[in-house]
Amino acid sequence: MAGGGVVDPKGGGRAHLYEYRITPYFIFACIVGSLGGSLFGYDLGVSGGVTSMDDFLVEFFPSIYERKQDHLRETDYCKYDNQLLTLFTSSLYFAALVSTFGASHVTRNKGRRASIICGSISFFAGAILNASAQNIAMLIIGRLLLGVGIGFGNQAVPLYLSEMAPAKIRGVVNQLFQLTTCLGILIANFVNYGVERIHPWGWRLSLGLAAAPATVMFVGGLFLPETPNSLVEQGRLEEGRRVLEKVRGTTKVEAEFQDLIDASNAAKAIKHPFRNLLSRKNRPQLIVGAIGIPAFQQLTGNNSILFYAPVIFQSLGFGSGAALYSSAITSAALVLATLISMALVDKFGRRAFFLEAGCELICCFVAVAITLALKFGEGKTIPKGTGIFLVIVICIFVLAYGRSWGPLGWLVPSELFPLETRSAGQSVVVCVNMIFTALIAQCFLAALCHLKYGIFLLFAGLIFTMSCFIYFLLPETKQVPIEEIYLLWENHWFWKRYCGPDQKD
Repeated sequence: MAGGGVVDPKGGGRAHLYEYRITPYFIFACIVGSLGGSLFGYDLGVSGGVTSMDDFLVEFFPSIYERKQDHLRETDYCKYDNQLLTLFTSSLYFAALVSTFGASHVTRNKGRRASIICGSISFFAGAILNASAQNIAMLIIGRLLLGVGIGFGNQAVPLYLSEMAPAKIRGVVNQLFQLTTCLGILIANFVNYGVERIHPWGWRLSLGLAAAPATVMFVGGLFLPETPNSLVEQGRLEEGRRVLEKVRGTTKVEAEFQDLIDASNAAKAIKHPFRNLLSRKNRPQLIVGAIGIPAFQQLTGNNSILFYAPVIFQSLGFGSGAALYSSAITSAALVLATLISMALVDKFGRRAFFLEAGCELICCFVAVAITLALKFGEGKTIPKGTGIFLVIVICIFVLAYGRSWGPLGWLVPSELFPLETRSAGQSVVVCVNMIFTALIAQCFLAALCHLKYGIFLLFAGLIFTMSCFIYFLLPETKQVPIEEIYLLWENHWFWKRYCGPDQKD
């Protein structure tokens, strides 16, 4: 297999001695910890819906509202092409990519739990400011606060879940983050569908309800245990062992606890974790985990569909209510796909999901491009049958993405880094993810206007490229203990030249 680097799940150390039981304490910690995804998901779902609401456009973007009504005078691909409107969406992600570096310091020195709580506070403040906005400046400031919340949450939550989970079920536990993200998107779409009929302030309710998951996350965070890895890293050994025994449901944790201590000792020797990420031995984690996977996750084009699903469907000839309803259907498909991935990813592995779904994604984008090339443009309303076909194809696309690049784009990077660079590495993951998320959000509508159906062919080409990247450079990580992932790189056909046991920095 070109991916190479597969090792015995028992690992190279004490992994075969690990013991665990699923306990209520562990379930509580994972459910509350994963709520960070609902902040990210609710915003993903709510942004596109609000920007397609007439009341919102009349108040803040009247020129776009007028253009929207003037349906037959221009190519429908360009109806929503406005950089100030897309700045409303993308400003959040620019704030998130900057704040994640502050989150890294908090996560490493104060713990994962502290970052989760900080993120919920900032997100709550941003939701309130957006709901009460009187001008574009208030909207953008509110979005920036939301971005800080997402930067902290997305930095800490995947780490929290990966560190709390036993190796054999780490995939399903970590994907709780993606599940809550998808549920947030789904709920946001139904909220948009409901409040669209509330004139003229329905959009305020839609934006303000983002405070609800932030409140739940804050209150739950007050009772959340810190991860044993973080406690050991902070020198709180007795507390770390006590928490490890509670989350594993057994007192027989000596082997795992010793691995945590060894990893912590290695971490303490690293004074500059961001600089250490650039060392030769960490080259595979940097290229694959910190840069490649998070960048490619956004270049699949899925978040473009999630951001602007209502806008896209309106541009494709659906009415406003039908557009929101259609985007809710695609969001439901995303939840279903995540459940499928959670059930099977620890059985079939990460690589299989990446590669199989990649083929589906390419076929879907090619189908959409051909359909739009033949049936759409210059003010024409697409036939009902064609519209239904496009919704079905987009749902198939979302099902493929939702069990591959969606959840695995967060799961796999959180598994790859050693403890000494894990917090810094996750910050780079979030930063790269948010850079590409922001760029896609800012550029997608303009690209749709100028490239027309060609934008979907571009995404198809990118998915082919990223599938090759996975096939050749990512080893399989299923059921390998998180503190023994480094063994995969040492045995990988390509990466062993950088981090093999005989290699030097």
